[in-house]
This record gives sequence, C-alpha cells and structure tokens, in this order.
Amino acid sequence: GRVQGVFFRDFVSKCAVGLGLSGYVLNLPGGIVEVQAEGEREQLAQLVEHIKVGPPAARVTKVVTNWSEHIGVYSYFSIKY
Repeated sequence: GRVQGVFFRDFVSKCAVGLGLSGYVLNLPGGIVEVQAEGEREQLAQLVEHIKVGPPAARVTKVVTNWSEHIGVYSYFSIKY
C-alpha cells in the first residue's frame, strides 16, 4: 500500500504517546510501516487496534504482530525517517 501523504507515522506516534508507550514508527520500502513499541500489554494491544484502522486517508490491508518481553530499549516514542 501507499503510505506517503496519509500521515500514518504521525497517527501512530500520537496514539503511542497517548497510550504511554515508547518505541518508533518507520516507513519501509513497498508501503510497509514498521512499529516497535514497548509498554504495558493492554496499551500495546490498544495501539495494534488503532493501527488496524489507521488515519482517515489510510487503507490498512494487513497487520502482523510479534510479541516479545519488554526490555526497556526505548525511553520515548519517535518517528524515524
């Protein structure tokens, strides 16, 4: 899918910060968006649900989620370019 111009990274960042999560969001080639997030599992699950919907101009076709133990790598949530 196309991710340029739909403010997807900004949307994910605002959701993650609002949920008290840390990590990052990054556009990858081929219209893929990578999100690495750390925090409480309930808030992470909420973020996944937000990502499945996306911002108004986006069309999300697939979300792949991999869960792992929290290791505290990130101190805040950022948008990577």
